[in-house]
Amino acid sequence: MGRPVIVRECRSAFRDDDTYREERVKEACGVVGIVAAGRSVSHLCYDALYALQHRGQESAGMATFNNQQITVVKDNGLVSHVFAETTLRALAGSHIIGHTRYSTSGSANWTAAQPVYRSAGSSGFAIAHNGNLTNTTALADEAGIQFTSMLSDSDLVAELLAREVDAGISLAKALGVVLARTEGAFSMVILEAGEIHAVRDPYGFRPLCLGRFGPAEQPEGWIVASESPALDVVGATFVREINPGEMVSITERGISSEQLLEPAEGKQKLCIFEFVYFARPDTYLMGHQVHTTRRRMGELLAAQSNAHADLVMGVPDSGVPAAEGFAKASGIPFGYGLVKNRYIGRTFISPDQDKRAATVRRKLNPLRENIEGQRLIVVDDSIVRGTTTREIVKMLRDAGAKEVHLRISSPPFMNPCFYGIDTPTRVDLLAANHTTAEMNAFIGSDTLEFITLANLRSAIQLDGECCDACLTGSYPAPTPVVLGTAGSRW
Repeated sequence: MGRPVIVRECRSAFRDDDTYREERVKEACGVVGIVAAGRSVSHLCYDALYALQHRGQESAGMATFNNQQITVVKDNGLVSHVFAETTLRALAGSHIIGHTRYSTSGSANWTAAQPVYRSAGSSGFAIAHNGNLTNTTALADEAGIQFTSMLSDSDLVAELLAREVDAGISLAKALGVVLARTEGAFSMVILEAGEIHAVRDPYGFRPLCLGRFGPAEQPEGWIVASESPALDVVGATFVREINPGEMVSITERGISSEQLLEPAEGKQKLCIFEFVYFARPDTYLMGHQVHTTRRRMGELLAAQSNAHADLVMGVPDSGVPAAEGFAKASGIPFGYGLVKNRYIGRTFISPDQDKRAATVRRKLNPLRENIEGQRLIVVDDSIVRGTTTREIVKMLRDAGAKEVHLRISSPPFMNPCFYGIDTPTRVDLLAANHTTAEMNAFIGSDTLEFITLANLRSAIQLDGECCDACLTGSYPAPTPVVLGTAGSRW
């Protein structure tokens, strides 16, 4: 068998610098893996990645195995920008992995797009990774690798795996060796000759599920993906979620599973913000549909609120289900006050005030006839730096709102995340350095209230099965820094 090669790694013009900073926390990446003989897996992967576009809009990529070689195509931009019909037709084969990315480790330029490829052993392999490792510096130092800001933790894992494979062990065994030394969060799909491996970290920080093509008695193929809608869009049937520490291996002959890594003590720690913000509302996580949990967040938020208003509205998109629940529980009519431009890929926040306001206006526009003269309950999912929220409040007031009462369906965001969400350090987190009254004054709302942590947990209906370190400061896994107090960098 010949050594696979990368046929194409393309790039396009895209911002590589950090001139603009994003107000909202960045979604964790999305991953897909498909084995389906006799089907156009590149088109299936395209549709699955499209369903996961909300998880990463910085870059997209695919890797296929066909004719004894691995082909990787990746570039900065949206899925629809990176992959044309001619490109998809060229990505032949029955095995494919895909990735949509936001950078949480390493550079945001095109070279960090995934899948990551290594020509190791007799077949080579490609990796797509969702998450963030917290001990990359220690791992790199131990292996004698110079780890720079231009490299991602995925590159580091690929390099460590390549060394093990070149030393003579199988990729599956190498995964056990290397991943046992890592700390942090990962849901990975790994492609090698004729096989795809899907593995999840021992805590289960990031979601990963398994689906089936065809009937259960005689499956016609398999798919793994970050969220269940990626299965729905390609006509696959949801089977189950991959367990923490589990590795599922898929070939054309079928699937096998092994407990590659010992699960962490205690319960699974799926990121709580998957329910609050990241996941699509039609996603099922741990047996719960996200839309239903967000409606319950709104209902419980209304129960703890005493504001009087004429209309309840949500900030699109993730604030809308919570607003519906708030309206139902409070008896205040639900309505739409903001229209979202669906063609905005990312919203960048410029340090310049005028540019920042223009950025918000490009993405959101008020429905003046619904707003003018009204006392509004405005429901949103979170407040990070507060800059976008302040512009939204100003926009509503400019459209004639009489009062603006903000209700947030998550508790104050006070701590950085190290497990796959790109959040600011504490010095940039509004809630870490200000009281609710001070935040209310900065944002310009009439009142501001956050859901309590107890009510958020109750809405999700899981007992200790989520990581909420960004809200509580209680980190279930090691962090890469010694955390200080509010107001300090970390």
